[in-house]
Amino acid sequence: MGMFEVEVEPGEVGFDAGRLARIDQHFERYVDDGRLPGWLAVVSRRGKVAHIASYGHRDRENDLPIERDTLFRIFSMTKPITSVAAMMLYEEGAFELKDPVHRFIPSFRDLRVYRSGSVNAPVLEPTTEPMRIWHLLSHTSGLSYGFHHTHPVDALYRKAGYEWGAPKGLDLAAVVDQWAELPLVFQPGSRWNYSVSTDVLGRVVEVASGQTLDEFFRERIFEPLGMTDTRFHVPEEDLGRLAALYVPDGDRKAVRFDALGRVSTARPDFLSGGGGLVSTAADYHRFTQMLLGGGRLGGVRLLGDRTVRYMTRNQLPAGLDLEHFGQSGFAETAFDGVGFGLGFSVVLDAAAGKVPASEGTYGWGGAASTAFWVDPREEITVVFLTQLLPSSTHPIRPQLQQLVSQAIID
Repeated sequence: MGMFEVEVEPGEVGFDAGRLARIDQHFERYVDDGRLPGWLAVVSRRGKVAHIASYGHRDRENDLPIERDTLFRIFSMTKPITSVAAMMLYEEGAFELKDPVHRFIPSFRDLRVYRSGSVNAPVLEPTTEPMRIWHLLSHTSGLSYGFHHTHPVDALYRKAGYEWGAPKGLDLAAVVDQWAELPLVFQPGSRWNYSVSTDVLGRVVEVASGQTLDEFFRERIFEPLGMTDTRFHVPEEDLGRLAALYVPDGDRKAVRFDALGRVSTARPDFLSGGGGLVSTAADYHRFTQMLLGGGRLGGVRLLGDRTVRYMTRNQLPAGLDLEHFGQSGFAETAFDGVGFGLGFSVVLDAAAGKVPASEGTYGWGGAASTAFWVDPREEITVVFLTQLLPSSTHPIRPQLQQLVSQAIID
């Protein structure tokens, strides 16, 4: 529980301890002035943890501090795990990236695309080519999210009960069939839009493997990697370790938000591969080490390293970044100079992004302001955990990136 195998002095892996402390000083201010309840950060290099810091509370109202074994809702940081699961099946020949989604989910055969009109009277047209598995992995499927407020289709998701979750009593199979009834925002493959694509991918994993998503995760990913605390809900005996969830008030001060916070305390009907998992810093750190290791951690190999390399290169057409190929709207990443692979954002041009990062750095974030990235060039991984919805509240990720970058001295 909360164990990090190899902790070293920062100097041993080319970091300056005094400079790393700037991360702590910077983010302590977020807690001291009330913007965040508390946070935990892990910086590692060459497979060794150089810096672990935490500050503030997992539960401010009950004066409980953030601890190494604190459980956090990782929301969309579930997506890379689902993407890894799918690519493990891909490596077994379960599907090709160009396979139509309807091969696994028949309701996806006759999808329609929004062309014009209002929420109440949309004008739809048929898809010109099927939605394919790689469209799900790369968010180019034409699916959307109810919490976007940029397109009439987003409103149709909300109307159907999909804003921050799913209607009660529906399992993953039922949920994806309902999404198949809703129009797509665009023809599959023609744009990029952050969406429920990874949830649909989770259903593909279920059908292709013959297991429920939680079973597949546990048996094929979590147990082999030693991710003992990562699951779709927190069992009764561990509820004391679960951090409370917060949202900003009018002054951008964090206030408790139990309505959505309670979701993680019982096994959900709908196993969300797009946002359902709860995890710890140590567990997610192990996941990043597997990625940095090219699909391998210790004696366990989940993916071939060529597969990981392929997943973490830009898959958007003509080498475009999200700014030029994306739908306007929110995603857990910057758009300038950033592309998208199969489950990860990828830095294409750090000068365009205005944050010092190695090209080829990949990662993602979650709705409660959590983030991680892997920098293969510098062999650095970073995990940052907190519980403030939404993640667009503060520019935590670019600030963290600039502070980690300045601490490298070799």
